[in-house]
Amino acid sequence: MEQKFRVSKDSLGEVRVPEEALWGPQTQRAIANFPISGLRLPRRFIRAQGIIKWAAARANGDVGELKTEVQKAIMQAADEVIEGRWDEQFVVDVYQAGAGTSQNMNANEVIANRAQEILGGHRGDVSLVHPNDQVNMAQSTNDTIHVAIHIAAAEAVIHDLMPSVKRAEEVLQKKADEWMPIVKSGRTHLQDAVPMRLGQEVGGWAGALRYWHATLESAVTKLYAIGLGGNAVGTGINAHPEYKTRAVQAVAQKTGLSFRLPDNMFTFIQNMDAVLEVSGAVRGLATAVGKIANDIRLLSSGPRTGLAELKLPAVQPGSSIMPGKVNPVMAEMMNMICYQALGCDATVQAAVGGAQLELNVMMPVVAFNVLHEINIMATGLDAFTRQALEGLEADRDRVTGYVELSTAIATALNPYIGYDRAAVVAKTAYAEGKTVRDVVREQGLLDENKLTEALDLERMTHPEQ
Repeated sequence: MEQKFRVSKDSLGEVRVPEEALWGPQTQRAIANFPISGLRLPRRFIRAQGIIKWAAARANGDVGELKTEVQKAIMQAADEVIEGRWDEQFVVDVYQAGAGTSQNMNANEVIANRAQEILGGHRGDVSLVHPNDQVNMAQSTNDTIHVAIHIAAAEAVIHDLMPSVKRAEEVLQKKADEWMPIVKSGRTHLQDAVPMRLGQEVGGWAGALRYWHATLESAVTKLYAIGLGGNAVGTGINAHPEYKTRAVQAVAQKTGLSFRLPDNMFTFIQNMDAVLEVSGAVRGLATAVGKIANDIRLLSSGPRTGLAELKLPAVQPGSSIMPGKVNPVMAEMMNMICYQALGCDATVQAAVGGAQLELNVMMPVVAFNVLHEINIMATGLDAFTRQALEGLEADRDRVTGYVELSTAIATALNPYIGYDRAAVVAKTAYAEGKTVRDVVREQGLLDENKLTEALDLERMTHPEQ
């Protein structure tokens, strides 16, 4: 079936737009100009744009700048965008016009055309609701895209990422408590080290997640300062004096989060420090989670020729050629996600550092990467927790067998026979394939009571007792 078009106009002239499209001429130009990646800004960002347009219409109508019927139509159309009804109409590539002008106009045109329909008009007719004059009233790309990043990132961290971190931390802490009685060989430099408890090791993982949960909780509050109303350079040109306060209050009402005006509007427009801080917190979380995933892969290696202290749930066959092989696929997936998150943060750092004078024109790529890293860390952690951590088991016999064989327990002999003689014991035990305990007995270095006291494996894990 042949596609039909309507002719629309912008300041550069006429543009053919698909008849069924809610977008308009500026979005259509962006489609033609930026056929780059096929990537789009995500649902959370589109929702945030809808929230901004809803809040702007609310504020502009309340101060008398918009007619009531136009205000209501824009707010209804914006609500539909917030709910996700028109996601397929947001068609601009991530790699687009600097600062996100095309993205902002995509939202303006979709909402304007939908508001036209609500008022009884038709798509492409700007006589009832104009995308620039009314939907974009008192706004600029420069404040709205920046604010949308703050809203989207805050909602994603609070509603998606922090709960997933909390769930993983709780599962690991439960495992740590359960496995606290199990004494195992510690390992440093990937070599045998003094004994510890399996619960202590896993509790260390849980503690790392608690640390980064608290860091995210602190960092996300920096996103609450939003410069809506600063528009082009921070001066608020063409905006009603009460607009910015009312608009920000409306955003807070719509989201249920404590959004407020920034202390300095020009600082907000010029810089993206809060976004950088949140991205850095996600990077730190990714580093910690990547280490946990690596540890689990090492400790579950085997099942017969590796460490095999932990057992991961078998969730899928591991090889297309080796029958019966099962791989640590969830931990591998988590590692890949963590490394991708580090790459996203590197892009955010570079792009945030690319600001000049009154604006950072790299905002679309900042938005995509910070939201992508938050999203994949949240969904990845959820899957990792559900498919790997919850079903993680300890092989108690394997764990305790290793610790008795470890030559590192000779460290506990230092106060009894000195470092040098203890080193000889350790080397002899390794060379002769014996335990440290056996060598001490054979050499008559300690009587049985002292030997039992010195090589009390449980006491080694709590030397203060």
